[in-house]
Amino acid sequence: MKIVIVNGSARKGNTLTAIQAFAEGVAEENEIEIIAPEKLNIAPCKGCGVCQCSKGCVDQDDTNPTIDKIVAADVIVFATPVYWWGMSAQLKLIIDKCYCKGLHLKNKKVGVIVVGAARVGSIQYELINKQFQCMADYLFWDMLFIKSYSASDRADLSNNTDAIAELKELGSNLC
Repeated sequence: MKIVIVNGSARKGNTLTAIQAFAEGVAEENEIEIIAPEKLNIAPCKGCGVCQCSKGCVDQDDTNPTIDKIVAADVIVFATPVYWWGMSAQLKLIIDKCYCKGLHLKNKKVGVIVVGAARVGSIQYELINKQFQCMADYLFWDMLFIKSYSASDRADLSNNTDAIAELKELGSNLC
């Protein structure tokens, strides 16, 4: 399978640790690509609607090649730290730009990993989960998982052996 993981964190912290554990679990016999939005040149969506006619974004940046990778994936995993009770701007930028090929994202298999400083069960996780659930309902996604983890210090998640084992198992059970 082709698996694309969109890393919504610009830091090398707990979200990246979660991605790496998941990727380790799913790595065998799968093609994995991690998209790092902070390394790309992607302008925010202008809402111009031209993409609905031209089958792609009119911006001459990294949008179309990035969204093409997401569209081509068998499984999409969105990973984000919690920023102000929501997903990061880096992840939201990619999701907004998916509008240019939104109809091609119907019926995808999707997973979500959220890492925040608050205890799991706090409203911030619920808000992010609801936003993804709305997208899933709209695009008929098969939501494979939505997992949230509490980690505030840089090594919190890597020191949480239960969470790391769960992330690896999520990956290995994906196939």
